Amino acid sequence: MAVEIFQTEVGLLGNFNELIADAATRKCAVVDPAYEVDRLLSEARARNWQIEAILITHTHHDHIEGAEEMARATGATLYVGAGEADAAMAAVPSAKLVALSGGETIALGETSIETLATPGHTLAGTSYLIGGAVVTGDTLFVGGVGRTDFPGGSPQILWQSLQKLAALPEETRVYPGHDYGQSPTSTIGWERLHNPYLLCQSETEFVALRTGKNAPRPLRRG
Repeated sequence: MAVEIFQTEVGLLGNFNELIADAATRKCAVVDPAYEVDRLLSEARARNWQIEAILITHTHHDHIEGAEEMARATGATLYVGAGEADAAMAAVPSAKLVALSGGETIALGETSIETLATPGHTLAGTSYLIGGAVVTGDTLFVGGVGRTDFPGGSPQILWQSLQKLAALPEETRVYPGHDYGQSPTSTIGWERLHNPYLLCQSETEFVALRTGKNAPRPLRRG
């Protein structure tokens, strides 16, 4: 399975988008289109990639705001956690929607994308596994994790989701939802060694750390 992943930063909140393409068929998925949809479409056209899937990690506005424009331009199917399907349907009424519970396989040409339920930042956050990479949205950042004080958030549930991610092979490449760390991507192995939230030895320790830091993070610049 040969996969190509293009990552780019969009908007004013340090959001990351990914275009994920099956190398054999040029079929493509886009992750969390919210801003600069025209640029994402241009990048796909330049590579002769055909966008057939929109992968939503969660339905905060800065991750889904451009999905309706993307769906109208491409006819792509939208995938989202079942607990956030109503919000997605309201935001993206023109798209065919598939609600996910975790554990499903999404076919993208000759590539298989596995879904992993990772709630805690929101009610039904979803991560996507593609070969040796995982797209984590706002569940896991480079050196950090998502806030839990928004509606649907829970530090206890986020802890459980992070344990699922930490159990992935250490070489798994992490693609987060925001440019909040010292690099655009990392690996599960690096996060295990350096992310203070993954270094917590218990749920109680994690909850205390996360709830004590539920505040907006400054964006990394330069």
